[in-house]
Amino acid sequence: MLNLIFVFAIIISFVFYFYFKTRQIRSTLPIAKNWYKSKANVGLGAFILLFALNQAYLFPSTYTFIIVAILVVLGIFVILENVKKVRHYGQYVKEEFRINQ
Repeated sequence: MLNLIFVFAIIISFVFYFYFKTRQIRSTLPIAKNWYKSKANVGLGAFILLFALNQAYLFPSTYTFIIVAILVVLGIFVILENVKKVRHYGQYVKEEFRINQ
């Protein structure tokens, strides 16, 4: 059951990444591009984190736990850094949309 939850969450995080990456590519406004890029990277960080946790659940061995620890730290770092960027760019996105309409 836990494996199915991980798989579902991994798929959702990948869809989240793909959706915002597509929005980034289609956007013409520079701040909006950076905002969408940061949102996509949050999805990528979640994907890395969830994938690592799923691997630890499926293959419990010493080597797996070492690699999982590295991926978990990387995933958390990517998520935290990009959440800061999303908040920062989010302040200016509404104004940029308003100015460029």
